[in-house]
Amino acid sequence: MANSTNTVSSRPVLSKTRQVINHLRVGKSLTATQAESKFGVKNLRAMISSIREEFEKYGNWEVTTTQNSRGETAYSMIDTHPGKRVWGFDAQGNRFRL
Repeated sequence: MANSTNTVSSRPVLSKTRQVINHLRVGKSLTATQAESKFGVKNLRAMISSIREEFEKYGNWEVTTTQNSRGETAYSMIDTHPGKRVWGFDAQGNRFRL
């Protein structure tokens, strides 16, 4: 993943996928409407599909779906790892060994 920098600050610019993953990993849920307004994601369902594939590879996180009060599908992530974690991810999405 390339680390481009924003001209306003020296912090790396995160991809839309990484922003969605970071949002879900802290225990928040996300609907398609919220994803479009917060992160500019047009097709959350497709993005969630690719996120599921990536995280199922490591077996540490599970992407879950629920229906909110308006009938919209809301996505969230839960940590399913039973013990000590071997791999972690930094804020930019880079995997590292713990």
